[in-house]
Amino acid sequence: MFQVVSAIALMIALLHLWILVLEMLLWERPRTREIFGTTPEFAKATNVMAANQGV
Repeated sequence: MFQVVSAIALMIALLHLWILVLEMLLWERPRTREIFGTTPEFAKATNVMAANQGV
């Protein structure tokens, strides 16, 4: 049971890490904009906000 819970916790942690990378480093890239449904203009205007949200 402990191994299952640990595996689930690890998957959740990796998901959070991936979202952090998307928001902090890849926010203005086309694929990230597609994932979050943003326009290039919106991504550029909210770059700092997204980086803060990633943290």
